[in-house]
Amino acid sequence: MYKIVKKRMLTDTIYLMDIEAPRVAKSALPGQFIIIKTTDKGERIPLTVCDYDREAGTVTIVAQAVGKSTMELMGFEEGECVADFVGPLGRPSDLCELSDEELAKKKIIFVAGGVGTAPVYPQVKYLKERGFGADVIIGARTKDLLILEDEVKAVAQNLYVSTDDGSYGFHGVGSKLLEKLINEDGKQYNHAVVIGPMIMMKFTSMTTKALGIPTIVSLNPIMVDGTGMCGACRVTVGGEVKFACVDGPEFDGHLVDYDQAMRRSAMYKTEEGRAKLKFEEGSTHKNGGCGCGGDK
Repeated sequence: MYKIVKKRMLTDTIYLMDIEAPRVAKSALPGQFIIIKTTDKGERIPLTVCDYDREAGTVTIVAQAVGKSTMELMGFEEGECVADFVGPLGRPSDLCELSDEELAKKKIIFVAGGVGTAPVYPQVKYLKERGFGADVIIGARTKDLLILEDEVKAVAQNLYVSTDDGSYGFHGVGSKLLEKLINEDGKQYNHAVVIGPMIMMKFTSMTTKALGIPTIVSLNPIMVDGTGMCGACRVTVGGEVKFACVDGPEFDGHLVDYDQAMRRSAMYKTEEGRAKLKFEEGSTHKNGGCGCGGDK
């Protein structure tokens, strides 16, 4: 069992938890993920490592309650325990493998969308701890949906904020702010890391390709076992089949077949929607929601 030692709501549906997992904390690196189960029979939930404290033996995760299992997890409080916490899984960020000389040549821009700010934060923090700075763009649909702004600001060289509706910071999406920084403000970058919703990564990668900036994206498709056995997280990168849980989750953003990845993800939506509705309605839930038996 793994104890939740800290819980903080970042928005109405996005929450942060510090969980006691000494062995995971000892080995975790930016870019990796864990799989958590709320109960022995619960669904396996893949979540990116947001932070880790090797001395305290804790790992920080950030999740958004969008389905039955993430809603169940949101209901857990400090002092309670989850059944399983497995990791670290996946490959660490490529930045972790570079020497100081190689990092010194990098002019890095991170572009995070929504909950994508969570996996961006540990990478920027890691760079700062090694003595290197990076610029960061964090964006969301509205100001109320922005997360970890203060945390990212503390480790970023420069932080830029965008909102789709203009309620805070730059009015527009992160890719448009990136274009402004380069074309109007004279910023120069030779490495981009883009993390967020699949559609956001697709269009931001199109922007960076046009700007001539090599780009890494972090994919989080449907994952089940996290070891490459089930094949659920299959993606196509540069015409080759990859499995995000073992070959990634980071890939060349200019080579990912985003449309295929989004089509595969959509295949699971109906079943997840039914499970979420059943969880929300509890004992009042009937087949099909209306008692017609349409869910059978």
